[in-house]
Amino acid sequence: MADIGAYDRVKERLEAGADEMIPAEFGDRILDGESPVRVWREYRGLSIKQLAASANISAAYLSQIEGRTRNGSLPTLRALAKGLSVDVDDLT
Repeated sequence: MADIGAYDRVKERLEAGADEMIPAEFGDRILDGESPVRVWREYRGLSIKQLAASANISAAYLSQIEGRTRNGSLPTLRALAKGLSVDVDDLT
Protein backbone atom coordinates (compact mmCIF):
# COMPACT_ATOMS: atom_id res chain seq x y z
CA MET A 1 0.00 0.00 0.00
CA ALA A 2 2.86 2.37 0.74
CA ASP A 3 4.22 1.89 -2.79
CA ILE A 4 0.83 2.65 -4.30
CA GLY A 5 0.57 5.80 -2.18
CA ALA A 6 4.06 6.91 -3.23
CA TYR A 7 3.21 6.28 -6.89
CA ASP A 8 0.00 8.29 -6.58
CA ARG A 9 1.86 11.23 -4.99
CA VAL A 10 4.49 11.25 -7.74
CA LYS A 11 1.79 11.07 -10.40
CA GLU A 12 -0.05 14.00 -8.81
CA ARG A 13 3.13 16.10 -8.68
CA LEU A 14 3.85 15.37 -12.35
CA GLU A 15 0.32 16.25 -13.40
CA ALA A 16 0.47 19.48 -11.37
CA GLY A 17 3.76 20.45 -13.03
CA ALA A 18 5.63 20.36 -9.72
CA ASP A 19 8.03 17.70 -11.00
CA GLU A 20 9.42 16.91 -14.42
CA MET A 21 10.62 13.70 -15.99
CA ILE A 22 13.64 13.80 -18.25
CA PRO A 23 14.90 11.13 -20.63
CA ALA A 24 17.26 8.60 -19.05
CA GLU A 25 20.16 9.67 -21.26
CA PHE A 26 20.17 13.11 -19.61
CA GLY A 27 19.79 11.73 -16.10
CA ASP A 28 22.57 9.24 -16.75
CA ARG A 29 24.89 12.03 -17.86
CA ILE A 30 24.36 13.83 -14.55
CA LEU A 31 24.84 10.59 -12.60
CA ASP A 32 28.06 9.96 -14.54
CA GLY A 33 29.43 13.27 -13.23
CA GLU A 34 28.80 15.64 -16.14
CA SER A 35 27.96 19.24 -15.27
CA PRO A 36 24.25 19.48 -14.44
CA VAL A 37 24.21 23.01 -15.86
CA ARG A 38 25.42 21.72 -19.24
CA VAL A 39 23.05 18.75 -19.21
CA TRP A 40 20.01 20.90 -18.39
CA ARG A 41 21.05 23.55 -20.92
CA GLU A 42 21.35 20.98 -23.68
CA TYR A 43 18.09 19.30 -22.61
CA ARG A 44 16.35 22.67 -22.86
CA GLY A 45 17.90 23.24 -26.29
CA LEU A 46 19.73 26.41 -25.30
CA SER A 47 23.10 27.59 -26.53
CA ILE A 48 25.72 28.82 -24.08
CA LYS A 49 25.11 32.36 -25.32
CA GLN A 50 21.34 32.10 -24.80
CA LEU A 51 21.59 30.79 -21.24
CA ALA A 52 24.38 33.23 -20.35
CA ALA A 53 22.27 36.14 -21.61
CA SER A 54 19.23 35.00 -19.60
CA ALA A 55 21.41 34.77 -16.46
CA ASN A 56 23.14 38.08 -17.23
CA ILE A 57 26.62 36.53 -17.23
CA SER A 58 29.24 36.12 -19.93
CA ALA A 59 29.31 33.03 -22.11
CA ALA A 60 32.93 32.54 -21.03
CA TYR A 61 31.92 32.44 -17.36
CA LEU A 62 29.14 29.96 -18.11
CA SER A 63 31.61 27.82 -20.04
CA GLN A 64 33.90 27.79 -17.01
CA ILE A 65 31.02 26.78 -14.74
CA GLU A 66 30.05 23.98 -17.12
CA GLY A 67 33.68 22.89 -17.40
CA ARG A 68 33.99 23.01 -13.61
CA THR A 69 37.07 25.21 -13.76
CA ARG A 70 35.15 27.88 -11.86
CA ASN A 71 32.33 27.71 -9.32
CA GLY A 72 29.26 29.82 -9.81
CA SER A 73 28.19 32.10 -6.99
CA LEU A 74 24.81 31.48 -5.40
CA PRO A 75 23.21 34.46 -7.21
CA THR A 76 24.63 33.16 -10.49
CA LEU A 77 23.33 29.63 -9.84
CA ARG A 78 19.92 31.09 -8.99
CA ALA A 79 19.89 33.00 -12.29
CA LEU A 80 20.95 29.90 -14.21
CA ALA A 81 18.30 27.81 -12.46
CA LYS A 82 15.67 30.37 -13.38
CA GLY A 83 16.82 30.37 -17.00
CA LEU A 84 16.65 26.58 -17.07
CA SER A 85 13.34 26.35 -15.16
CA VAL A 86 14.85 24.10 -12.48
CA ASP A 87 15.63 24.36 -8.78
CA VAL A 88 19.11 25.46 -7.72
CA ASP A 89 19.47 22.04 -6.09
CA ASP A 90 19.22 20.47 -9.56
CA LEU A 91 22.42 22.29 -10.57
CA THR A 92 24.62 21.20 -7.68
